[in-house]
Amino acid sequence: MHVITLLNEKGGVGKTTLATHIGAGLAVRGLRVIIIDADPQGHATVSLGMQRKPGLYDLLVRDASFSSVLQQVPEDNYCVPNQKVEGVLYVIPSNEETRAIPMMTSDGLIVLKRLSELENVVDVVLFDTSPTPSLLHASIYMATHSIIYPTECEYLSLDGLVQSLQHKDQLQPTRQQWGLNAIDIMGIVPMKYRESTVLHNRNLEMLRKQFGEKVWQPLGLRTVWGEASLIRRPVFHLAPQSKAANEVWKVVLRVEEAIT
Repeated sequence: MHVITLLNEKGGVGKTTLATHIGAGLAVRGLRVIIIDADPQGHATVSLGMQRKPGLYDLLVRDASFSSVLQQVPEDNYCVPNQKVEGVLYVIPSNEETRAIPMMTSDGLIVLKRLSELENVVDVVLFDTSPTPSLLHASIYMATHSIIYPTECEYLSLDGLVQSLQHKDQLQPTRQQWGLNAIDIMGIVPMKYRESTVLHNRNLEMLRKQFGEKVWQPLGLRTVWGEASLIRRPVFHLAPQSKAANEVWKVVLRVEEAIT
């Protein structure tokens, strides 16, 4: 089981979009996937066509069983038209109660302990996180193997990326104390990219100079992303032949390659 967290301490950069598309894409390709919605807004939950519920709160605070909080996402909510889904996709939903989790538990290893129950049961766990750092973030860090950082090629998003990287590094000594390996930076994904702008090209070049191959192919700013969000479906469900679908499939395949 590989645990991947989507992080950037700047809101609106595309964490939820990327998390749900990676999760759905991996499920289409045959993996057993759980998306854990760790944002009180519950946007990963609703983006998959599901209802907001205190699933994560129940799991971590009320000690609920996984069987009671896992919600299987219907294949029609994320499939590629005329293509069989080979795996399965679950979501642990979120709502405003998620905000209270750090105040209701003092166990910094609670996420790691609960996820250990899923070993050999699922292939991938994906966390969609809120932009505001909290003790819940710290607990998620302790359970994470790899991080994917979505970012726009804009100043505030890049600043959020820097803050996120710093917090990852600050948690490494604690992970070492518990015998955990360093968290891997799986990739940095430029979102809402406009290749016609000097600013985006310059900032993308800067990212590549600093992080090299960790910077993945950008996902362009295209109208179909908003259209897909409106109907709560992935772009490869709405427009499987679109440039947006092609771009995000490359991300999915790169994640699959990294974890298998």
